[in-house]
Amino acid sequence: MKITAQEEYGLRCLLRLAQSEGQALTLPEIAAAEGLSVAYAAKLMAVLRDAGLIDSVRGRSGGYRLAKSPEEVGLGSLLLVLGEPLFDEPGYCERHAGSASDGTCVHHGGCSLKTLWQTLEKWMRGTLNQITLADLLQHEGRVTELLRSRLASTVFEETPALLSLGMIEK
Repeated sequence: MKITAQEEYGLRCLLRLAQSEGQALTLPEIAAAEGLSVAYAAKLMAVLRDAGLIDSVRGRSGGYRLAKSPEEVGLGSLLLVLGEPLFDEPGYCERHAGSASDGTCVHHGGCSLKTLWQTLEKWMRGTLNQITLADLLQHEGRVTELLRSRLASTVFEETPALLSLGMIEK
């Protein structure tokens, strides 16, 4: 998995807004705090605003602020807003078909890779959604422990299903 610059800096800008505790920040303030050009910060803010994650405030004390509480913003859905899915399903079969001489996919009906990528996408997004902006603000430097504790509860909940699929052993 590769995190793009847009995902990284978009998340950093959103964290900056979360740290401001409801006070609106201007584009120049956000850009300067994150070492970005004002134009690039504006692009990121437009993406975040279009997704409903931030509001723009007009007027003398205007700028940008969070539209949701930091507890409501999971990283999985946030990174999807800023980037692309890990597994891009539309067009996958056409790009990776290994076409037979008659033009059909040689893997038709037996492609386990598509299922693997779909499963990993769902698992990664679900895992990332267990960490919120609030968690990053409150648990700075301890995100690993937080994620381990949250994942442990998820693994224990899914253990019967994983056993039945033969994915783990007793």
